Amino acid sequence: MPAQWGKITAEDMLGPTKATLVSGRPDTVFSGLSTDSRSMKRGDLFWALKGERFDGHEFIQKAIDQGAAGAVIQRDYPGRIVDPNDPAIMAVDDSLEALGDLAGWWRRQYNVRVAAITGSAGKTTTKDMTAGILKIRNNTLVTQGNLNNLIGLPLTLFKLDGAHQKAVLEMGMNRFGEIARLTGIAEPDVGAITNVGMAHIEGLGSIEGVARAKVELVEKISSKAKMVINGDDILLMKTAAPFKKDTITFGLGIDNDVYATEVINNDHRGSYFHLHYHGESTYITLNVPGLQNIYNALAAAAICFCLGEHPKDIAQGLHSFTGVKGRFSFIHLEGGITLVDDTYNANPSSLKAALTSVAAMVNNRDSIIVGLGEMMELGNVAVMAHLEAGRMVAQLGARRFVAMGEHASQMVKGAVESGMGRDSAVAVETHDQMVRIIRDEMREGDVIFLKGSRKMDLGKVVDGLKEQI
Repeated sequence: MPAQWGKITAEDMLGPTKATLVSGRPDTVFSGLSTDSRSMKRGDLFWALKGERFDGHEFIQKAIDQGAAGAVIQRDYPGRIVDPNDPAIMAVDDSLEALGDLAGWWRRQYNVRVAAITGSAGKTTTKDMTAGILKIRNNTLVTQGNLNNLIGLPLTLFKLDGAHQKAVLEMGMNRFGEIARLTGIAEPDVGAITNVGMAHIEGLGSIEGVARAKVELVEKISSKAKMVINGDDILLMKTAAPFKKDTITFGLGIDNDVYATEVINNDHRGSYFHLHYHGESTYITLNVPGLQNIYNALAAAAICFCLGEHPKDIAQGLHSFTGVKGRFSFIHLEGGITLVDDTYNANPSSLKAALTSVAAMVNNRDSIIVGLGEMMELGNVAVMAHLEAGRMVAQLGARRFVAMGEHASQMVKGAVESGMGRDSAVAVETHDQMVRIIRDEMREGDVIFLKGSRKMDLGKVVDGLKEQI
């Protein structure tokens, strides 16, 4: 019988995790698994993870007091519980590695087809578009929120049960080796890379480093699996080329296996295009705007073609997609003002794509107000990248530019050097200041575009503008 919460025992877990039972009974049954004592339920297994800023071992006793049936700890943890009548305590060499090992074992218990998606931009939207297509005819497990790392992906896989037919997993990373490890855990039947851009440069050194880290998915995926790759991304294609895997490309270029023609931009309402694959054409209507979303739709379609989905279902699933909060989503304010909320995250590549989409949907560039937050994890290219961000805002022709964060002055400098008036570009220190400046500046028919890295929390600016209007 496949692994199942409410039936799986401590003894079942010892082999997959290479654990030793140091206290409690081997026949202890666990009703679930939690890495956070605050969300743990009675009967769960508490998994103590040790990170740079936290140590889950400090909460073992709290978890047991709340009804944990057991815990996984590291062998080097000095505080051991040795009474056989105590909850089941299993010791492992590395609790994070053991979590992934158990998740990989769990995934292999089920006959489910898995798609894994990574990329510098668009992976979450592509994941949700893919899931929307698959859910038409399949019970589908999908990564929720930002559970896409070495902790989140295993926690997602632990939700697999016998009812699932497909799974769509998002893979994130900020250093070498992480995508390789996630691929080994998930064992995807289809892997997809949306693009390569300047994200996580601080940990990877260069955009070429980003490409090598993303292409770990191509390197480590099974020879029986299929890869979906952005064929318009020259660096990605070059980096993936040495790994001879069964590959389907997508993009706007007609040399791709999956491509779009006759693209019509419908302003903020979305776009239309013909989707081509294997000589067949399917008419697609998207209810989300932007060139980046056409690429995301092409990637999702390619993944679903690999999984055997019908073109009509692909068209239906893409048409039903209405966007993800904080990812180029539209909020209509009084006076015909449109707020474009792209505040979930930011890197130079995603910013460029978003500003290109804003330019395509707005006829009067003087109606654009841009608010940008810091782009994180850019290392030694941070100054250059933020100067370029300001230049792009100026080239967009925005009427007003407000920047926030450690490199706000570089963004303003880049804008002014590219022709924006000195009175039109300003750096601020707080969310309230950005709200006030934008509120005082905006007028009927304006388009307000907001974007920044997650840590900048520009969602507060979105909320502030909504509240004050």
